[in-house]
Amino acid sequence: MQFVDVEVPGGPPREYEVVIDIGLPDGVADDLVRWRQVPRWAVITDSGVAPLYGEALADSLRRYGASADCLVFPAGEENKTRATVGDLQDQLIELGHGRDSWVVAVGGGVVGDVAGFVAATLYRGISYVQVPTTLLAMVDSSVGGKTGVDTPAGKNLVGAFLQPRRVLADVGALTTLPPAEVAAGMAEVIKYGVILDAVLFQDLEANLMDAALAGDDAALARIVSRSCDLKASVVAADETEAGYRQILNFGHTVGHAIEAVEGYGLRHGEAVAIGMVAEARLAHRKLGTAPGLADRIGALCARAGLPTEVPEGCDSEALIAAAFHDKKVRRGTIRCALPAMLGVMGDFHGEYGIPVTPEDLAEVLGG
Repeated sequence: MQFVDVEVPGGPPREYEVVIDIGLPDGVADDLVRWRQVPRWAVITDSGVAPLYGEALADSLRRYGASADCLVFPAGEENKTRATVGDLQDQLIELGHGRDSWVVAVGGGVVGDVAGFVAATLYRGISYVQVPTTLLAMVDSSVGGKTGVDTPAGKNLVGAFLQPRRVLADVGALTTLPPAEVAAGMAEVIKYGVILDAVLFQDLEANLMDAALAGDDAALARIVSRSCDLKASVVAADETEAGYRQILNFGHTVGHAIEAVEGYGLRHGEAVAIGMVAEARLAHRKLGTAPGLADRIGALCARAGLPTEVPEGCDSEALIAAAFHDKKVRRGTIRCALPAMLGVMGDFHGEYGIPVTPEDLAEVLGG
């Protein structure tokens, strides 16, 4: 197993450990029961993950002597809503869960965001643990404390910051995923290389990414560990995205707009891959970044099986309109996190959300 410490300002209760390559379900259950004597666990998962890991983890917790319930909501981004959160909270209240209960989020990014938001708002906040089962969740959404849901106006517009108390990732769970899901997670790994770690990006270009996509556990564990370490360093510096944490949004302004316009028909990582290529072109336009960076990002994404161009029929005007509804908009201006060079992000008067105009976006979107 490998371990990454996440140190968030505010004292020991807000520091936590990411444990990588721990077995699901028994290894996770054993760890939780030994680590913390919790009166009652509430495992929250979706209909896709429940038969694989969610129900098994609740059963394993009970075998280890803990009290546990498993709550399931329908899988899919379209169910990442306030209604789903309200329904889960009503179930927890009806089951008799109190402020001393802990939530365990078992699944991908949607599950983590929904379950985390349930925990952040039930009884004004209870503790929760992340057990990510997708590559994207392991390297990104399970660490950092962002929780929330989508609204008709856009993605992740309603939410709260609540740091998990522990993150337990079993890379063996990735064998149950279709290759396209693992590739989608790789988009976030590529992002870390662009924004923070040129060596990681170069290693991905060499053979690390290919080995991970082929299912090599050591390569996957290395990728998850390094990604979590990089994200932890950003979260420690800026928990609530007031400044430096904005660098994590590279590829996401355009990516979120594509998701909204396409009705969430693309996987998040697929939309981010397209967004990274477009925003790297934008970096050349706004910052003078070398034009070859967009080409390198595009080539690496394509090797992973990710799309790199805006989907046919996805109108640039609609994308720009969607970008204006993104939570990264400041003072009525669209903001993008843009690389100055590989491994280094650009800034604008100390802010990492760089203002861009609709004309800038239209140029790189081909509209």
